[in-house]
Amino acid sequence: MTGPMAGAQDPRCRLHMPADIRSLRRRLLAWYESNCRRLPWRETRDPYRIWVSEVMLQQTQVQTVRPYYRRFLRQLPTLRKLAAADLETVLKLWEGLGYYARARNLHRAAGMLVATHSGRVPDRWEEFRALPGVGDYIAAAVLSIAFDRPHAVVDGNVMRVLARLLTIAAPVNESASRKIFQAEADRLLDHRRSGDFNQALMELGALVCTPASPDCAVCPLIGYCAAYRNGAAGSYPRRVASRAVPEVQIAVGVVSKNGRVLITRRAPQGLLGGLWEFPGGKLRKGEHPEAACVREIKEEVNLEVVVEEPLAQVRHAYSHLRVQLHVFACRFAAGRVRLNGPVDHRWIRIAEIDRFAFPKANHRFIPLLKQRTADVRTTRGRGRSA
Repeated sequence: MTGPMAGAQDPRCRLHMPADIRSLRRRLLAWYESNCRRLPWRETRDPYRIWVSEVMLQQTQVQTVRPYYRRFLRQLPTLRKLAAADLETVLKLWEGLGYYARARNLHRAAGMLVATHSGRVPDRWEEFRALPGVGDYIAAAVLSIAFDRPHAVVDGNVMRVLARLLTIAAPVNESASRKIFQAEADRLLDHRRSGDFNQALMELGALVCTPASPDCAVCPLIGYCAAYRNGAAGSYPRRVASRAVPEVQIAVGVVSKNGRVLITRRAPQGLLGGLWEFPGGKLRKGEHPEAACVREIKEEVNLEVVVEEPLAQVRHAYSHLRVQLHVFACRFAAGRVRLNGPVDHRWIRIAEIDRFAFPKANHRFIPLLKQRTADVRTTRGRGRSA
């Protein structure tokens, strides 16, 4: 048998009979009750807190999310608190977690719910799914875990488990495969304990049915797994080859004037939207980074600067590209700020920089700026004492 569903209908697969599916559900839930990790978002049924956790956990590891989740909810413990907060506060709490559109959408959705739903998270698919940033996964996760609605989740962990369990050949990194995995997740879902079943399946993928070297010997579903019986667990899930990720060279200038430095704010839409950064931009073909720094600052903020020295080179990877930042210390020479691209600007002291939310790549060289400022103060102090 060939095709994307080949393994799902394999006669050797035990999961085509209702009794076998019921048995799988019992085994998986029993395993989950004994082996699940204690996580802060599993200690609540508050749909707002569960929603926050699921948004943070998208494309982000559990150990990274834990401190962000606690800090976020200490300051914004309710949906109304989130809606009342300004975007700058929300982005600062999110700083370093990445994928900032998640924070912007969550903030926007909170405002909509306060205005139209009395500050309550909807428990119906159509209403919740229509909110900004709420896709099929978020909707299924929150509604099943918070309200026990019968919606099956499909994430990377779930697809990996299902691919091995049913020997599904459809590549997990092709969007067209989503419907195949969703249909199988829907078929296996335990409607009586939807939230627990969804979490159990994801937890199995996270702890046992891992991407490399799955621990089949301790898997509660070993007796149902077609890939294990075929000796092919390492062959699933299938993937299509990914395209090479491009690298972009960017020149960045830390412009100093009267003891302050210039920062600019990105437009609220798009990559890193709403965050603060230092002015700069892409190098042209054959352009030297220092020349690009001077040109970009003139084009972006209308200032003429003198490059004093290189500060750092920083490499950073996003999901769709890599960047190399060439960072220079610059001295203001002439001009008045006129923005072309950024939506706001500030002249700040380095001591104030932690009040603003910056992209993660900037945090690779911000400590150098702090140290440089401290060194200058020390040198001046010695000069005065002499």
